[in-house]
Amino acid sequence: MARPNDFAVSDAPGVQAQLDRLATLSVPKGRLGLDVIRELCAHLDHPERALPPTFHVAGTNGKGSTCAFLRAALEAAGKTVHVFTSPHLVRFNERIRVAGTLIADEALAALLAEVLDIAEAHAIGASFFEVSAAAAFLAFTRTPADACIFEVGLGGRLDATNVIPAPVACGIAALGIDHEQFLLSPCEDAPEPPFERIAFEKSGIAKANAPLVTLDYSERMNDVVAIQAERVGGYVVRAGADWTITPREGGLLYTDHKGTLALPTPRLPGAHQMLNAGLAVAMLRHQDAVNMPDAALVLAMSWARWPARLQRLEEGPLTRLLPAGTPCWLDGGHNPDAGAALARHFLASPARIHLVLGMLANKDPAAITGPLAPRLASITAVPVPGHEHHGPEAFRLPGLPEPRAAANLAEALESLDVGEGEIVLIGGSLYLAGTVLRANDQLPD
Repeated sequence: MARPNDFAVSDAPGVQAQLDRLATLSVPKGRLGLDVIRELCAHLDHPERALPPTFHVAGTNGKGSTCAFLRAALEAAGKTVHVFTSPHLVRFNERIRVAGTLIADEALAALLAEVLDIAEAHAIGASFFEVSAAAAFLAFTRTPADACIFEVGLGGRLDATNVIPAPVACGIAALGIDHEQFLLSPCEDAPEPPFERIAFEKSGIAKANAPLVTLDYSERMNDVVAIQAERVGGYVVRAGADWTITPREGGLLYTDHKGTLALPTPRLPGAHQMLNAGLAVAMLRHQDAVNMPDAALVLAMSWARWPARLQRLEEGPLTRLLPAGTPCWLDGGHNPDAGAALARHFLASPARIHLVLGMLANKDPAAITGPLAPRLASITAVPVPGHEHHGPEAFRLPGLPEPRAAANLAEALESLDVGEGEIVLIGGSLYLAGTVLRANDQLPD
């Protein structure tokens, strides 16, 4: 049976039956816009209009981590929280968290069937992601909760989640060039320079009377974001102007119109997580729909978890293939900003890196190999199951050992000659990351 483009599978027969139906869906080439999701929601009696107070997050990198900080803070405050994120790593259920718990198989199968039946009965032509978002809308309106968090799937302006009419706060994480075939496609009203166009697309989630909380981008990108917010009656809350977060001894210092807050160092590793944490705190402190004590914001720094983003793997079937005690890291990043974040983290120490890399054929390997080059001891290319991917020849770098190929992750790890003090980094794709977590018995929960 064919699988959908993001390789959604399930051990539950009822869920798999609906995923097989999703696998048959396709989006006509060139079809962009919100008309289809709006029609689908109309036939479902507009569940997107009946959500609990909602936080909506876009960005090229860091939006998932920002959602993790939001969820951690809200739950630390004693709130029940619905969360919709994408893509999933191992199980489709990861996309829909209902009142704090991954949606159960029986409920997921029923919701997907309900949405797919409606879409087919009315010949709506919905996509995989549109059906997924609609199922989340239904799930989140049928179970009480204090708040909702929605992560944008692709872009923002034309993303299916953008039918949410009145979020209490919107946020935009780090911006960079990605998904060019969609986000840089011709558009009459959009700016032409690529980074300004990305800012245009992401800031399309702005809504009337809601704060659009952002990082500080280039001057032209900031201007684009401000125009988008003003166009719909929203307003920008920008890092550097309206809030700041800086490192301090033992943690972070956050400041805005409400005062200064001392925060511990986030549990999520990587210097870039400081800005993601700050963005989440700013979103929570610039809205009034959900009461947020400072103590919950402090706790969020240690509570937040987000798998496959600079995640150190635990001992398991996969890591046991390495010499005892070898640090093995996993990261699903695949674009230049992700590569830069990896370099900031790993180049801070002298440890040499054995890179096990699986990248989709439409991604640039130099985005990851280039920044890490000064520390690379070896490069091993592995397949990304179910997807077109690069072979070892794409990973060649002057002055480094010739990249090797392995048939799978186990073969790759067993073949590494890891010396004392060296580390292993598996990366290049979130699809590969899901394979790693499943093989190492670390299913996201």
